[in-house]
Amino acid sequence: MVKELKDYNVELMVSVWPTVDKFSENRHEMEENGYLIKTDRGLPINMNWMGETTFFDPFHPGARKFVWEKCKKNYYDKGIRAFWLDEAEPEFGPYDFDLYRYYDGSAMEVSNFYPLMYAKAFYDGMIEAGQENVMNLVRCAWAGSQKYGALIWSGDVHSSFRALREQIQAGINMGIAGIPWWTTDIGGFLGGDPQDEEFKELMVRWFEWGAFSPVFRLHGARQPFIQLEEEYRNGVKQFTSGQDNEVWSYGEENYEIFVKYLKLREQLKPYLRECMKDAHETGLPVMRAMFLEFPNDLRCWEVDGQYMLGEELLVAPVTHKGERKKTVYLPEGTEWIYVPDKSRYEGGQTITVEAPLSIIPVFTRSDSMVSITL
Repeated sequence: MVKELKDYNVELMVSVWPTVDKFSENRHEMEENGYLIKTDRGLPINMNWMGETTFFDPFHPGARKFVWEKCKKNYYDKGIRAFWLDEAEPEFGPYDFDLYRYYDGSAMEVSNFYPLMYAKAFYDGMIEAGQENVMNLVRCAWAGSQKYGALIWSGDVHSSFRALREQIQAGINMGIAGIPWWTTDIGGFLGGDPQDEEFKELMVRWFEWGAFSPVFRLHGARQPFIQLEEEYRNGVKQFTSGQDNEVWSYGEENYEIFVKYLKLREQLKPYLRECMKDAHETGLPVMRAMFLEFPNDLRCWEVDGQYMLGEELLVAPVTHKGERKKTVYLPEGTEWIYVPDKSRYEGGQTITVEAPLSIIPVFTRSDSMVSITL
């Protein structure tokens, strides 16, 4: 299957969780060698999600090697070159951090480093296997995660306009923290019903913004959940795959908008490659706070809800239900072109532009070589 997908230029990514089920064939060996998180008291169970599980201890060099070798044998050696490292916080069931012990110390002392060490386990193994340009999708990060090829997504956020607004700030802050490879679940992960008109509007606005994000990624657990009859009889209650979440799942009019932005993302590829190259060589984020590009413009230290995608594009997503206009601050010192209608504006002023459902407000510098159509 992996080879067939590669023939279609599709790169398969495998999801890995750092949890070890109590019935796992590897559980005993990992316990005996100290490869699992320990508890000072009570049962050695960290989480009860699809079974009673314990997290592996990525601070233990032996544990990192053990987990990677299992993944190498079962996935990497079969052609998998990217991993989805989920549950990277880790998300303990009871948050009793004084209870847990890692190889490097107590959870109170070192828990924040968990996602970094988790990413390191796979990065080191993939580099040792001869791979170049390692990048894995990880649900959490800590300072320095970027050096281990971590592409961060913001986790299982709610499907709401408030969450959309929060994601834009999260992406900007991740860039400021030195982590340029960042993305989000378009539409949010939890709470979206493709038949709900408000969610359809949210989905369109989030998708438009996704096209102007560092990584363009559609993902989410849509409602209502499909419960397989056999699982229901056996008392299994869990998320199931198969809910409608494709670009054709939200009606014909919205489908046309989605296709428009898929094509626009293709237009942006040459520019984004340059942005990615800058991030790799200089550390400058792809999604930049306004003050990173315009440090001498004091207003750029105060505005929110807008950002620079690289140094050429100013993006101001629509983030409120029913909103069809957008107020934007244009930094001083340059002339700006509003991409949808090609109107020109002097910098150093706040303006309000039309933003119907099919339009995300985007501006280019007047001397920009980036050419896109909205």
